[in-house]
Amino acid sequence: MSTATDVRTYPTGVPCWVDIEQPDPEAACAFYAELLGWTCTDVTPPEVSDSYWIATVEGRDVAALAPSTGAPVAWNTYIAVDDVDRTAALVAAQGGAVSGEPADVGPAGRAGRLAICTDPEGAGFRLWKAGARLGAQLVNVPGTWNFSHLRTGDLDRARGFYEPLFGWRHSTMPGEVEMWRVPGYGDHLAATSDPEIYARQAGAPEGFADVVAGAEHLDDSSGTPRWKVVFSVADRDQTTAAAERVGAEVLSSRETMWTREADLRDPQGAELTISQFAPPT
Repeated sequence: MSTATDVRTYPTGVPCWVDIEQPDPEAACAFYAELLGWTCTDVTPPEVSDSYWIATVEGRDVAALAPSTGAPVAWNTYIAVDDVDRTAALVAAQGGAVSGEPADVGPAGRAGRLAICTDPEGAGFRLWKAGARLGAQLVNVPGTWNFSHLRTGDLDRARGFYEPLFGWRHSTMPGEVEMWRVPGYGDHLAATSDPEIYARQAGAPEGFADVVAGAEHLDDSSGTPRWKVVFSVADRDQTTAAAERVGAEVLSSRETMWTREADLRDPQGAELTISQFAPPT
């Protein structure tokens, strides 16, 4: 009997959600509605003072926005774990830091459990044990989260930190693209929310269905280590033009073996990447 379902779930070690804290989340919602076609809904319970806005595409959760906590404005990548407290202890033991101790989220802690962390180079990420909030329910289509890449100055050091922490396995894909895999993730998707994954990826490199994150090398002139968040778009050039019309800055653009991409800075200072799938013909 098939167990396929429309509900998307995330095994341990798989990035599962993205959100951002902005000085003006309502203005940010308006910007991303224009840029990516999001519909934003304030899901904050009446008894809570801070707001949390869930963004949807086609009625499915894709990301979230919240008020700024005073930290630099940046997109956050959440990684699914079975035990936030145990994983947070491992982060600290392996040279990272826990800047936000494990805590339950949502009314009576029903949404899930969270910890805020940084790796040994200072790149921030978040641990998430899902409760009612399972993670992104629509991905890899225009307007939704496509991928998160670690921008690192030391890939070997990053591998030594993340691989034992999350059970990741490193692969170099065609085009010298550095990727991390969670073994068995493709099987999980095939059995649940994406039964056609192996047919759709019949021409992909071995293990591609298990890929969960990427790594990009930073040199001394290309910024600080961080997790970069990528969103899918139907047309890069049209989206960059729309971004400029609604107050964003286009930082750069490029073509890869499989994509047409651009780096943007939104009106409140957050950087993001948009990516149009453009495979070789």
